[in-house]
Amino acid sequence: MITCSECGLQDIVDYAKNIDEVYLEFLARFDQGQTPDKKELNSQLKEEGIVRDKKEIEEMIGDNSPDPITKDILFSKKDYISLYKIIKAPEPEFGLSIDEMGLDDGIIQYLSKKNIAKFYKFQEDSILDIISGSNVIITAPTASGKTEAFAIPIIQKISKDSKSGTILAVFVYPTKALSRDQLPKIQEIAKSAGLSAAVFDGDTKQKERSEILDNPPHIVVTNFDVIHHHLMYRTRFASALSTVQYLIVDEAHVYSGIFGSNVHYIIKRLKRICKKIQFVAASATLDNAKEFCEQLFGEKMQLISGTGKKGETDFVMIFPSLRSQRALTIDLLEKLVTKKHKTMVFSNSHLNSELVAMQAKKKKIDIRVHRAGLMANYRNFVEKSFKEDRIMSISCTPTLELGIDVGNVDGVISSTIPVNRLMQRIGRAARKGQNGFAFLALGNDPISQYYKNHPDNYFEDVEKTYIDPKNPYVEEFHVLAMACDKPIVKHELSEHSEVIQRHIDQGRLILQENRYVPNYDSIKETINEYSIRGIGKSIDIFYNDKKIGERVLPMALEELHESAIYFLAGTRYKVKEFDYPQKQYAKLVSIPRDYPYYTKALTEEWPTIETVYEKRRAFGIEVFFCKLHIQKQVYGYVNIELGQEVTQGQKVLLDKPLEYDFITKGIVIHVPKPISQMESSENAEYVEASGYHATEHIIIEGSNMVTGGVSQDLGGISLGTSGLIFIYDGAIGGNGASKALYDRLEKAFERSLSIVKECPCNNESGCPRCTFSYRCGNNNEFLHKKASQEILQKINDGEITDVTEPTEGDKPLV
Repeated sequence: MITCSECGLQDIVDYAKNIDEVYLEFLARFDQGQTPDKKELNSQLKEEGIVRDKKEIEEMIGDNSPDPITKDILFSKKDYISLYKIIKAPEPEFGLSIDEMGLDDGIIQYLSKKNIAKFYKFQEDSILDIISGSNVIITAPTASGKTEAFAIPIIQKISKDSKSGTILAVFVYPTKALSRDQLPKIQEIAKSAGLSAAVFDGDTKQKERSEILDNPPHIVVTNFDVIHHHLMYRTRFASALSTVQYLIVDEAHVYSGIFGSNVHYIIKRLKRICKKIQFVAASATLDNAKEFCEQLFGEKMQLISGTGKKGETDFVMIFPSLRSQRALTIDLLEKLVTKKHKTMVFSNSHLNSELVAMQAKKKKIDIRVHRAGLMANYRNFVEKSFKEDRIMSISCTPTLELGIDVGNVDGVISSTIPVNRLMQRIGRAARKGQNGFAFLALGNDPISQYYKNHPDNYFEDVEKTYIDPKNPYVEEFHVLAMACDKPIVKHELSEHSEVIQRHIDQGRLILQENRYVPNYDSIKETINEYSIRGIGKSIDIFYNDKKIGERVLPMALEELHESAIYFLAGTRYKVKEFDYPQKQYAKLVSIPRDYPYYTKALTEEWPTIETVYEKRRAFGIEVFFCKLHIQKQVYGYVNIELGQEVTQGQKVLLDKPLEYDFITKGIVIHVPKPISQMESSENAEYVEASGYHATEHIIIEGSNMVTGGVSQDLGGISLGTSGLIFIYDGAIGGNGASKALYDRLEKAFERSLSIVKECPCNNESGCPRCTFSYRCGNNNEFLHKKASQEILQKINDGEITDVTEPTEGDKPLV
């Protein structure tokens, strides 16, 4: 859409990759007197599905009376309103009163002081089941009383058989910040029953550590990184953990993907050194909570679900049909902050959270960034400032989805994520019972276009949490770690016998008196460098000779190559020096604030099938789930103008390409030929390869919510004109994301066809809302919309194809 802010002249012109072509088309229409007047334009906007008619919005509102801010947004005519509704939390169901549960007098007094006379029904059920010894999963929204539901019964049980000087319960949180946020509440409940609790993590000072080890508290609050480290090095803290009888894991939904696969083994290792452990998990609402937690803990578990607090939230799903997602987000933020509403903006990537903050600051909005990768003291400062009303807004990634109490929140603006996580975020708005605002700002991408047209489907696409305990790298490492924790008796761990044998053959384990012990000389480097939060080595990031962060490989190659623009805490830096693969560091320098670009890497990848684990047919298409060897190369980058969401830019080639290869898991399919499009084209080979490449993009981006928002964990390659498409786990060794897609491929195929069919663009290569991908390593070139539509139609019609071997000479498009 072209608009003149001075005279109000407006016109709608077909999308083209080159913005100059769009402008020339507009000038030609203007010269021929074809630009519409206001009335014609309004009617065209409605016909093309670009904005809603006033009548439609009024029908959507019905008998509700939205807040003036919401009303202004609904009738603004700047975007397409996909959905408006008031989200009402159901009335919570009450259970027994606090003195009918047989609890310790001290605990009853504590609850009375907090003005709690009755438990919610889910709290009552949790308390009784945990006291009776069951392994329990509690799922309930943010701020609904989950902590009381698990802390009270555990503390009650410990108080009955407490032995001073032994740690009986471990409460695990995913971050140090959350541990410290929850500690005062746990300590207060524990104190009421005459028990002690302390936090033991990487930030615990030496003096406090000594006190904890000399006189262990009944309850320790920590994280899995600490447990892993101390078990492996057999420290005094590891010995103290051997008396543990209860393991409580809060925010369990965080342990998805590669991190969760590691945690599965850390729990298994803890079981080896303790007699018997009762497990309790607490989580935000998850669709597959029971199945996921049983896999994570390796135990049968009971599920208890609860509802949250009362409150009403104005919810609007908005599609930015006439501007970028970021422009929409900042406009919403400005409207809320101007009216003194404290607001959290959630982005799905580090880069977006930084860009939102940068552009909001230009509008004089009081905002700070909060994301992983920033120093802990800076994140703590942001949380505290927001809680104390010293700043009005935070631009954050999912790190703040966890239960950290940041005080009152009035509004939440979120990019596209699975509905259960959105509800977790909305749980923060109106936390104290007042009305809240929640805006789902859809993007200019395939899945957003799908939800624009099918908003009700959004509420059915619940996230699936997944782990892959059979990741060979994770299994191999933790078997070594088990031997470090405590020697492996000869016939123990029969399920890992092959891995144990491999370690023996390679000299990493030695047999001594019928027990396997580690050969520390050969494994020292392996155990020191391993990270449970992501496999692979990291690149250290320096600025002014001071380390300010790190980034894991292979992602680091794409973000820290020479001359790359790197974002950190709302500031952009340029990479001056990148030493890889020798010393593995990047040195940054400052750039002017008005520097107009950021960068996006150009990559090439070559896949090889190593082992086929499973095969089946999705409609008529043969699908392999297999082990893949990926050879990756970063050969250049493009400069993209700030503020432009066009995912293309001016190419720059690196003097020396960066190379990396790794083993992972993924799926392989062989898609049908787009024969009609090839026959009607002068360049059939280009149309065919571009059709396959576009299909690969649409399947990954379009399946995003079918698989529970895992597309950011997936990579993809279409191999030239072979028709072979590889979709693989971005994590080394695999993380379960491609398996989630393998299991639901039919639904992904159906949705992909809807996306490409319903996109109104007439551009040969498509547009960001159908065929483009912001992660494309080929600068979104070699894409053909109609060819991909023909391919997806044939797949959905049941055409039969078989997977074939890749041939040399096929150009990989990623």
